[in-house]
Amino acid sequence: MKTMKGFFKVVKQSEPIKVPSQKVEGGQLDKSVVTLQELGGRNTFVCSLFGSSALCRWSPGDVVFASLYFCAHEHNGNVYQEIKACGEDWWLINRVFPALIGFDE
Repeated sequence: MKTMKGFFKVVKQSEPIKVPSQKVEGGQLDKSVVTLQELGGRNTFVCSLFGSSALCRWSPGDVVFASLYFCAHEHNGNVYQEIKACGEDWWLINRVFPALIGFDE
């Protein structure tokens, strides 16, 4: 599994939904999808957030420090790439360190 850490701007985030999971008590896990754009770059990543991380709400334009985990898996004979964003590693930069990136709040 490859990892990428860096600064990203939040483009959008979906509302959280419940998905089936055998790994959690109760059999359901919260999931949301967030689109992140690399700061200073053109790359955009569509990432999954799970559990309590999926319940955190990010606004478009928020600047975050995040860890992205890239993995591939096979399902029904097709190979898919998945990007998971680890919420425990997220820092909301424009609210915590506004002077660092030039925000005047």
